[in-house]
Amino acid sequence: MGCFTFIKVMMILFNLAIFLSGGTLLGVGIWVTVDGQSFLDIFGAISSSILQVVNVSYFLIVIGAILLVIGFLGCCGAQKESKCLLMMFFAVVLIIFIAEVAAAVVALVYTGVAGTLLTALVTPLLKDKYGVDSSFTHIWNVTMTEVHCCGLNNYTDFNDSVWYKNHGTYPEPCCNNTQPCTYMAAAESKVTGCFDQILEEIRTHAGVVGGVAAGIAALEIAAMVVAMYLYCHLDQK
Repeated sequence: MGCFTFIKVMMILFNLAIFLSGGTLLGVGIWVTVDGQSFLDIFGAISSSILQVVNVSYFLIVIGAILLVIGFLGCCGAQKESKCLLMMFFAVVLIIFIAEVAAAVVALVYTGVAGTLLTALVTPLLKDKYGVDSSFTHIWNVTMTEVHCCGLNNYTDFNDSVWYKNHGTYPEPCCNNTQPCTYMAAAESKVTGCFDQILEEIRTHAGVVGGVAAGIAALEIAAMVVAMYLYCHLDQK
């Protein structure tokens, strides 16, 4: 088996694994969207607190769809020895790589801006959906209980919310699970917001996060190098 054939086979197997992984994530994302409660009943206890804060279903669907596209282009491009598909694969991975680098720089330099954007997006959802949407409420209850936080920023995120208007109190985690969680009790408890808690958790595990990010970047660079190798050597066959 020549070098070209070996790299071609490895490219096919690697991207087949990516394609299957993408299909799995897409399926799980659709499952969470259709029946989120059953998913949380099974995996809620072991799921990451970070994934509980964001909308898990749409996150999984987007990531799954991207992996499906990448896996399809890489696998078919190598199998059919198509320069067009290989170049498309290279371009998609390059765009993702650049986006990840840009996101990392923004996250490191503009953490305050990220907090402002999250506040603008998440706070209205807390006011309108907490206590109304059962899945949304369950996700936030689990998050606030396990992470020991309240809202995105603090208890004030629930001011004028549907929950506060209906119950006249704040969620129990905002008062360290004491009842009733009144305005004065929430203010005196000084429970921090989930955004700050998650940032602190990320800083605590910065080495692991950095290692995972470096590993993903290395795989993307390797995939681009292999795709370009196959692309350039097709003319020599």
